[in-house]
Amino acid sequence: MFGKHITLFRLFGFEVKLDASWVLLATLVTWSLSTSYFPAVIPGLAPETYWSIGALGALGLFGSIIFHEMCHSLVARLHGLPINGITLFIFGGVAEMEGEPQNPKVEFLMAIAGPISSYALALAFLTIASVTGPGGDLTPFGALLGYLAMINAMLATFNLIPAFPLDGGRVLRAALWRWKGNMRWATKHASRIGSAFGFGFMALGLLNV
Repeated sequence: MFGKHITLFRLFGFEVKLDASWVLLATLVTWSLSTSYFPAVIPGLAPETYWSIGALGALGLFGSIIFHEMCHSLVARLHGLPINGITLFIFGGVAEMEGEPQNPKVEFLMAIAGPISSYALALAFLTIASVTGPGGDLTPFGALLGYLAMINAMLATFNLIPAFPLDGGRVLRAALWRWKGNMRWATKHASRIGSAFGFGFMALGLLNV
């Protein structure tokens, strides 16, 4: 987004990079979790405890987004679509494709891999929470696991909105492409639908203000 990023590490041959704008997102997420979310979910803890689990929650979100984008990238590479790397920025993360999918099937499989992976993470966090703290009072660790399960489910569900270029919009483009056999036509109509969703979200934001 800002054009300034650092390379964090390589995973499965993909460079994972951090855009400067991610620092703002990480700060806002940590602050929100530490001062609002966790105090409401599990009251009565010391401020330093809230800031600790808030920071861990932000790191968990960071890892969840990498996992989501990594699944996109692995499926893309499996079908011969080159990926330059993964960049985290203020709106989440993006797998940097060098080109377009060869056919609607590849588009669908690559797009759906992300939401499926996030739902799988949500289920894993819920399972761990139920195993480590069944029937007892909520602990900071349990609150953290609950947040990570919730945020991954939300990430998957939001990405399934049929608004191109979200994952759901790419699934829609794959369906339109398969129907008409024309990628340009499918992209044009999926983009128009995506724009309509964008204006709708802007209107909801103004209404909330």
